[in-house]
Amino acid sequence: MKKNEVLTVINDEYEKALSTTFRMKIWSRFVKALKEYQLLSPGDKVCVCISGGKDSMLMAKLFLLLRKHSDFEFTAKFLVMDPGYNKKNLDLIKKNLKTLHIPAEIVKTDIFEIASIQSKSPCFLCAKMRRGALYNTAKKMGCNKIALGHHYDDVIVTTLMNMLNSGSFQTMLPKLHSTNYPGMELIRPMYFIREKDIISWQKRSNLTFIRCACKLTEGMENEEMVSQREETKKLIESLVKKNKQVEQNIFQAANNVTLDMILGYKDKGIKHSFLDDYEKKN
Repeated sequence: MKKNEVLTVINDEYEKALSTTFRMKIWSRFVKALKEYQLLSPGDKVCVCISGGKDSMLMAKLFLLLRKHSDFEFTAKFLVMDPGYNKKNLDLIKKNLKTLHIPAEIVKTDIFEIASIQSKSPCFLCAKMRRGALYNTAKKMGCNKIALGHHYDDVIVTTLMNMLNSGSFQTMLPKLHSTNYPGMELIRPMYFIREKDIISWQKRSNLTFIRCACKLTEGMENEEMVSQREETKKLIESLVKKNKQVEQNIFQAANNVTLDMILGYKDKGIKHSFLDDYEKKN
């Protein structure tokens, strides 16, 4: 945050709860990810992306708190990309922004409408268009980093999903350089925060947030919708009942890859086999 930047400093109950009740489970883990993965640097201009769900709303609140306690200057701009939310969902987002004192800019798009008329892979197209709109808007805002609200549980579910459904070992990285937008970097500062603690914060705050607000799935909350992600979450839950270390082990597996003991890997798109230097090692 620049010294000459005008800020409205508001001390509210939600911010106080993050500094006290949820200091260890949320605030400390947020700061740990920032430091351990070097997600922020002096002078950074971060676009804090808010979808309207509990995760991104909490992340925005954490950045507001960070602006008061950071030991170096950075700028945080708060953005809600509206892909075509219905009035009920948009009103709820606006209400929560006001309640949490988050000074966010809402940018309207017609992404839902365009994606909904596609007969093949509308969800893939929607995600691609939303990401593109996000990067374009962040660039216009003068930001060099985009912050997303993915948390610890998102990381382990994604890791296991790739193994089970894609036949590859890939995880969700805490930061990533954009290939299409030079100079832009994506960061995930909630990398160490557990979803159960986010839910506890939500209940403690007595707030309601939107879930999936896509027009393709509106009105289907009461129907059984089993996705690969939900199936993987249930699988992990069942494994935890027998081994409480399962979640931690999945997370740590990406930190403990032993190249000598795998069949192959890719580096910058080039595939390598254990046979490449097998004889040399002998």
